[in-house]
Amino acid sequence: MLASAFCEVQVQTNKNRQPLSGMMITIREKEADSLVTKSNLPFCDYVINPYVGCPHACRYYYASFMKRFTGHTGEWGSFTDVKVCKKRIDASKLDGKAVFLSSVTDPYNPVERERLSTRKVLEQICEANCRIYVSTKSPLVTRDIDLLKRCRDVVVAVSLNTLDDGFRRDMDRAGSVGKRLEALRELHDSGIHTVLFVSPWFPGLTDFRALIDATREFADEYWFENLNLRGDYKARILSYIDERHPELSELYDRIYNRKDETFWAEKEREFGEYCGREGIRYVNAFHHSKLVSEKKRTGELVRRDRASSPAAPPPLG
Repeated sequence: MLASAFCEVQVQTNKNRQPLSGMMITIREKEADSLVTKSNLPFCDYVINPYVGCPHACRYYYASFMKRFTGHTGEWGSFTDVKVCKKRIDASKLDGKAVFLSSVTDPYNPVERERLSTRKVLEQICEANCRIYVSTKSPLVTRDIDLLKRCRDVVVAVSLNTLDDGFRRDMDRAGSVGKRLEALRELHDSGIHTVLFVSPWFPGLTDFRALIDATREFADEYWFENLNLRGDYKARILSYIDERHPELSELYDRIYNRKDETFWAEKEREFGEYCGREGIRYVNAFHHSKLVSEKKRTGELVRRDRASSPAAPPPLG
């Protein structure tokens, strides 16, 4: 049975910027046969999405394509479906596997504060013999440190691609730069393996060295993923660059319209040499589609240490 509710999302505004305005979020409950699904993501076997949609409303988020399958007509960020599953997760089926939270939502989006769907998932799998990856932009993740510490093998990634909170506000309604850094530090200080997920890397706007300098004391490793533009959000991002950062318009045209890979090849070389020289653990996720294809071809997970520095921790098993 579906239930409808509304909640107001508060957003800071600035007349000199192009922030995402506040909006009414439509929240529905949706019955699900299972919360655990097989994944095509290269580094995990299963994915758990307690929600579909996300009030963070990231302007660049690839998962906005989900509207084609869910029947939602509103803008990405204006709806969130809460999955309701009567069956408990069979933790034994996850034995020796890698599980990711989440791929088409942020597991700690604002709806989670009251619905507790992600926390209920962790309560069911925290003692399973599997590697659990959690990726979020929200400081709410620190609420569940008690459960995360009970996990046998857990990695928590906080996504952040800038130290400029103005640019961050232009791109999403998630936690501020400061709140995300505080959350990463709290997780690290609690003994949880932490990742700063530099994603998506915006050409000319993301400074990986500055991000590393700001987090070196409390990030155990770094993941780098480049900005991919396709679908309807490609035009939105290119328009934003033209209006707010016209000095970068030619670069974005070269990368995203003329398909010139030179910029990314240079950045791969830069962060690879920098991290190698500094002894920093990292994962290069620039070639996501190729890694997905490799997994499909071999039927096996892409080992993280094949896309990482030699110092990166080994994969599960």
